[in-house]
Amino acid sequence: MDQMEENEIELETVVIDDNADSADYNIVPTDIVSATTTVEDSNKVEKLVKFPITRIKHLVKMDPDVNLCSQEALFLITKTTEFFVECLSKEAYSYTAQAKKKTVQKKDVEQAIDAVDALAFLEGVLDS
Repeated sequence: MDQMEENEIELETVVIDDNADSADYNIVPTDIVSATTTVEDSNKVEKLVKFPITRIKHLVKMDPDVNLCSQEALFLITKTTEFFVECLSKEAYSYTAQAKKKTVQKKDVEQAIDAVDALAFLEGVLDS
């Protein structure tokens, strides 16, 4: 790709291999890395993702039905996971705050799961 427009992203399909070295786990698209992963503003560096992409890749590899995962798909799965955890934690914290507590406990997460219809698929997950 000699000339790429500014808004295009070069993507590469990644074969998920159980025998891969740890150096192979850096799978963010190269153009995204160079163009948008860091924003330097007054010596402050901000990443696009907070979760380690290698951990998400490991979770994707656990599914026997998945053989290939593009860098873009892995980035989007990572970002979606962050949003999900943020949503669940904010909902659980609302029950913590109602009880005038500062620590989110298991019962707060259970109440959040019971109250929000979108989280219904998590019912029974915390039972041990």
